[in-house]
Amino acid sequence: MNLQKKVVWITGASSGIGEALAYEFNKKGTLLILSARRIDELERVKNGCIDHEESVKILPLDLEDSDAIPGKVQEAVELFGSVDMLINNGGISQRAYAADATMGTIRKVMEVNFFGTVGLTKAVLPHMIEQKSGHIVVVSSVMGKFGTQYRSAYAASKHALHGWFDSLRQEVYGHQILVTLVCPGYVKTNVTINALTADGQKFDKMGEGQKKAMSPEIFARKLLPKLAKQKEEVYIGGMEVAAVYLKRWFPGLLNKLLRRMKVT
Repeated sequence: MNLQKKVVWITGASSGIGEALAYEFNKKGTLLILSARRIDELERVKNGCIDHEESVKILPLDLEDSDAIPGKVQEAVELFGSVDMLINNGGISQRAYAADATMGTIRKVMEVNFFGTVGLTKAVLPHMIEQKSGHIVVVSSVMGKFGTQYRSAYAASKHALHGWFDSLRQEVYGHQILVTLVCPGYVKTNVTINALTADGQKFDKMGEGQKKAMSPEIFARKLLPKLAKQKEEVYIGGMEVAAVYLKRWFPGLLNKLLRRMKVT
């Protein structure tokens, strides 16, 4: 996959996986559009890139603001003249028991993770169909394949992404548009710190799994070769990735293990 001068748009680019992907794509000579809500953090990431004045553009984006998304897509296309790859990485997590979580919090998780991602993709699709090429990447989670305690809304949002994008993949095949679902296991980011509690407050604690996990930089280096191979679904992580296969072949065993697992 020759990424030289290809235009890659990354959401959730202000930290964690999105930031690490920005640096990795930048090394390949990619033209980058970086989006998130925090402009100051986007500026920091941009300044960490090589030749950033010419090759990196910032486009603030709030995935909850569905009305603004079509205009943001138009802005993105105008920045470099096209969008060759959209990396849907923006999202939020959750740490709350299903019985305790308010419907407002559940809806917020779904609005950002599912409806925001779907809305952005739908707005980009006409452009990719017109240019007869494109690659849509969705950073989901192993939680898109199974659920655990304390993450009901988060797992639901990721399961929903898999259903929608699996269907989309079949529909856009004839337009030479690729769809890749990426399922990270534990990655050492602030995802748990920024997760929503039952009433929508900030969890503000680092999860045990994240503390010992691989760095976003290693994750990004592992992901790019898999995107180059045009994989339809990608799993990157530690032993937690084995749970995906247990779910497929031994679901009863996985449920027993998950019931005993300490979750944070």
